[in-house]
Amino acid sequence: MSEDDEAVALAHTLFDAAREGNSELLRSYLNAGAPARMTNAAGDSLLMLAAYHGHAETVQLLLHHGADANAANDRGQTPLAGAVFKGYSEVARVLIDAGADPDAGSPTAREAARMFARTDILELLG
Repeated sequence: MSEDDEAVALAHTLFDAAREGNSELLRSYLNAGAPARMTNAAGDSLLMLAAYHGHAETVQLLLHHGADANAANDRGQTPLAGAVFKGYSEVARVLIDAGADPDAGSPTAREAARMFARTDILELLG
């Protein structure tokens, strides 16, 4: 396996860990220097994947390691809007506490909360 193949395999491992909420595996790699701001071909960050799949602990871990709470993917979606879309209020709270902008992206988290009647999250957004 070439070094490029190994790097791609590692990236897949990290993205899968974010999707699955495997904080222990991610912590090991982040502590070893893996970038918390890594994105895939669609512009989805590790943080976006963790938020979209409802893993508040993993979201907190990634933020602690420097992930950008407002980084939008290639479709203009932010991690907060992803969490709102899926109805993950605990993830939304973690992102808001980290300074995520409810009016960033397209649609914004605020717009998504209204669109999907996420009243509990609308209250969090202020």
